[in-house]
Amino acid sequence: MRSTSDEVTVRLYHLDTVAMGGAATTLFYGPLSAALRHAAQQASDIQDDLWIATDNDVVAYRDLAEG
Repeated sequence: MRSTSDEVTVRLYHLDTVAMGGAATTLFYGPLSAALRHAAQQASDIQDDLWIATDNDVVAYRDLAEG
């Protein structure tokens, strides 16, 4: 992810590829640090389908959490 500041504004969303055929639901919009905390509070199976988008990149939550 090119924007790496904890305070960069991001969109945390859930990409439901099974039940809704790929529908994206925004769970949080705000600072990266808060988005990561919010994502960590989600159930493990939900975390598998979480994505974080900045104005110039998109990355899977698991890639950030495990990296």
